[in-house]
Amino acid sequence: MSSAGNDPRQPSAAKPYVAPAVPPESLPVDYSGFIAIIFGVAGAMLRYKLCSWLAVICCAHSLVNMRNLETDLKQISTALM
Repeated sequence: MSSAGNDPRQPSAAKPYVAPAVPPESLPVDYSGFIAIIFGVAGAMLRYKLCSWLAVICCAHSLVNMRNLETDLKQISTALM
């Protein structure tokens, strides 16, 4: 058993983690948005309902995981169409 008196950590020396700033150009590609486009085109051209539903799910996944929270409503509504 460890006791609080023998704890070698120093709470006064602890620093909170600050995430490094990453420029938008170096963010990874949004694959779920690309897959949503592919499934959407396949669902519209081939009339496959499964492809259309997968496109809707991938589009929602892409919108939920957006990193830039300052996107406007026009871009989000265009993505849902």
